Amino acid sequence: MGGRSIYWPRGRVLGGCSSINGLVVVRGQREDYDGWAARGATGWSWQDVLPYFKKLEDNQPFAADPLHGTGGPVTISSIPRKHELIEAVKAAGRALGVPETDDFNGASQEGVGYFQLTTRNGMRVSAAKAYLAPARARPNLTIFTEAQARRVLFEGMRASGVELSIGGGIKTLKARRGVILSAGAVQSPQLLMLSGIGPAAHLQEHGIAVKLDSPGVGGNLQDHLQLRLLYRCTKPITTNDALNSLAGRLRMGLEYLLFRGGPLAIGINQGGLFTRVLPESQTPDIQFHIGTLSADMAGGKVHAHSGFTLSVCQLRPESTGTVRLGSADPLAPPKISANYLATETDRRCAVASLKFARELAATEPLRRYVAEEKLPGPGVTDDEGLLAFAREYGATIFHPAGTCRMGADDDRDAVLDARLRVRGVEGLWVADCSVMPAVT
Repeated sequence: MGGRSIYWPRGRVLGGCSSINGLVVVRGQREDYDGWAARGATGWSWQDVLPYFKKLEDNQPFAADPLHGTGGPVTISSIPRKHELIEAVKAAGRALGVPETDDFNGASQEGVGYFQLTTRNGMRVSAAKAYLAPARARPNLTIFTEAQARRVLFEGMRASGVELSIGGGIKTLKARRGVILSAGAVQSPQLLMLSGIGPAAHLQEHGIAVKLDSPGVGGNLQDHLQLRLLYRCTKPITTNDALNSLAGRLRMGLEYLLFRGGPLAIGINQGGLFTRVLPESQTPDIQFHIGTLSADMAGGKVHAHSGFTLSVCQLRPESTGTVRLGSADPLAPPKISANYLATETDRRCAVASLKFARELAATEPLRRYVAEEKLPGPGVTDDEGLLAFAREYGATIFHPAGTCRMGADDDRDAVLDARLRVRGVEGLWVADCSVMPAVT
């Protein structure tokens, strides 16, 4: 990636990244979870996890579907109105042989259509809103904010508490039954290493006493690499147009305040497309997020012109990176090496996905909305140029996983067993995306 530093935000807020993400609801594919089970994560096959997917959701649009659930704490909503650009993408996808779908979490993920969102009445439903808010009044729950965990404390080989920074000082919390880390794929391995659990040589390098030599901690980092193709649109129908005029901003604001509707109620990515671009793939290997706006970077200021984005990512990358300590200071940021595009398969997929995106944009009726390809641009024509573009402009799509992965008993690099217990110690669990054997 040319030695670039890449923006990797984290959700430093109640609810974590579910409070800042793009709202889109997409499960992994059946084959992903069956693959976990095959690698030693007993109890995590598709048939094992499906009941929990159903239990968590209140998905009224698919209430009659046996793959969905109702009455759960997380409201899943369908986008209430169609957008001209997304309809054009759907038609172009159909012309290329991609079936239309109204449910990417149905029997087959392959297709083109609208995403479902974690929203209720136009407002985000985060993990904090769904699970924490209803439990706030419980006498056995205390919530600390503006606090950062520093390390796990031990009595012998049993986790006995947590040390945290809060209010300019250090506080110790004692645990009677155990400690659960849910700090995410970056901070959970960092906390384990600060607590003396991790690759022994790396801990010793930072002067940390080794509690347990666990070589897999901080390894196996996987993420979806986002490649964004930017287009200038022929018609003033994009979110850029609304945001770049006072009248448009007022209209958007009023529509949201009065009706909880409009662009502010649905996020930036309304449409999606899943398909296969590698000949060896049996299931979709890439995903598109179709945004009705354009900007130089995700979350940045929109362009002055009418624009839209075709953002594509590889679903099952082979490349793995690491999370390592920057220092023994718990408040110092860790060192993240994503190691994108490290394998030939990942590089082939990046080039093939960009080619498919261009083919999509050149297919009617989407072609009539393309005034100009801004990125990669007409000067990028061959495979070498497309790969160079991926390395220069590729970025995270904010899905890091795998850095405290679970696995079989004889897998030395498996940090956890299939019940999410940290191997080699007692009373310590991890419960977040770091536990995934492979990103979905």
